[in-house]
Amino acid sequence: MPNLSVSATGILQPARQLESPNQNARPPQCSIDLLVIHGISLPAGKFGGTCIDELFTNCLDPAQDPSFSELCHLKVSTHLLIRRDGELVQYVPFLRRAWHAGESSFQCRECCNDFSIGIELEGTDETPYDDAQYDALGEVAALLMQTYPGITPQTTVGHCDIAPERKTDPGPAFDWPRLRATIAQHRLD
Repeated sequence: MPNLSVSATGILQPARQLESPNQNARPPQCSIDLLVIHGISLPAGKFGGTCIDELFTNCLDPAQDPSFSELCHLKVSTHLLIRRDGELVQYVPFLRRAWHAGESSFQCRECCNDFSIGIELEGTDETPYDDAQYDALGEVAALLMQTYPGITPQTTVGHCDIAPERKTDPGPAFDWPRLRATIAQHRLD
């Protein structure tokens, strides 16, 4: 993977940029100090294709799959998607608020979208994530920790940790020790 960098406006290079309309300004004086890992596949359990892009850009066609009728009207986004092959797609600049966490809480702080960065991994709770995804996520997370020092390994959590009544992702298939080791490796490089 080419060297990653984050611009002053929160754009990750060389990620593919596909802007989501589902974003807004963070609250004034709000520091970024939480990294939330998600898992997504559309349709459920299927990888590849354009459906994730379509969901985050409000273009998801409900005729493509019966499950999409529940999703096509949602206004959601994430900062970054890491596909199975490690491809990076950025929908929202890191300095802006993406709509990824929903009703959520971390360490008695509500509204995690205000102070977090959301990263979606293409996958499911039960399917092991790909090596390329761990490599890309470790490198991105290390860069985000350098760029936004409030983010640490201790403030890198799953969606299940901030919304346990509603969410299970990234699920039991996600290897947290592997991610932490990969982050540590990239922080030393």
